[in-house]
Amino acid sequence: MSVYQILQKKLNLIPLNHSRRGNPLLKFITNIPWEYDDIIPDYEVGRTIGILFLSLRYYNMNPDYINTRLKELGKKYELRVLLVQIDLKDPHLPLKNITRICLLTDLTLMLAWSPEEAAKIVENYKIFENKPPDTIMERVENDPHQKIINALTSIKPVNKTDAMTLITTFGTLENIIKASEKRLADCPGFGATKAKKLYKALHEPFLKRGSLTLNENKESEFYDNICAEEIKKNKSQGFENK
Repeated sequence: MSVYQILQKKLNLIPLNHSRRGNPLLKFITNIPWEYDDIIPDYEVGRTIGILFLSLRYYNMNPDYINTRLKELGKKYELRVLLVQIDLKDPHLPLKNITRICLLTDLTLMLAWSPEEAAKIVENYKIFENKPPDTIMERVENDPHQKIINALTSIKPVNKTDAMTLITTFGTLENIIKASEKRLADCPGFGATKAKKLYKALHEPFLKRGSLTLNENKESEFYDNICAEEIKKNKSQGFENK
């Protein structure tokens, strides 16, 4: 094997910290080769990308662990990722603390709910290491049919299947908007609760009239104050000129 081939092989695999031995995550990294290496992060998925792995259960038992790892890591990587596996029934408090740490130390926080999901995140970072940004950017759909689906699914209880059902049943967005709440509830996959939320979202105003009136009053008060100040200013200037 030539030196070039050896270097290419090195570039195409994921170096792992020796402390990762026995981690359940490893058996799910199947799409990209990996090997143990003397690196500071747990996973090195690029020359400038380092990943630290942490489970919430371990964090609860060793809250200072992440601080120690961060001191070791320093500023060696442009992108520093903290991959956290959620393995507690009530993750809110430890997640709140970890989020605070990430904000203060310029860490990108990624969450996984299983070793398999965590492994896929590691793999994807490596797969997209040298890909241009447009490969992962959201694609804007110009198809009117797709635009209607996107609009409908932006309403919280409506998923893509529901959107397709609505389009198939009513044909156009106009007909969906004109449909009664009961007619919406009769659609397959819907029900009284989902239909009520959809109907409300399609018919309630975007701005509350009360807040609009309040803003108008504030604007009027602002201009009244300006006019009063201008009058006083003009009067004083008039007396000075006399």
